[in-house]
Amino acid sequence: MTPRDLEPYIGQSGRVSEVLNRRRPLSLRMIKRLHDGLKIPYESLMAGVQ
Repeated sequence: MTPRDLEPYIGQSGRVSEVLNRRRPLSLRMIKRLHDGLKIPYESLMAGVQ
């Protein structure tokens, strides 16, 4: 998967870059979209979210 493939789930390319470089955490909306679209378990996406 490329960063561009993540845009429908996370947002614009700049936001994808920030998430991948750990400068921005996943929001609950991003987590839901990743779970629904890519079937990634919530537990994996929520790890480290406070």
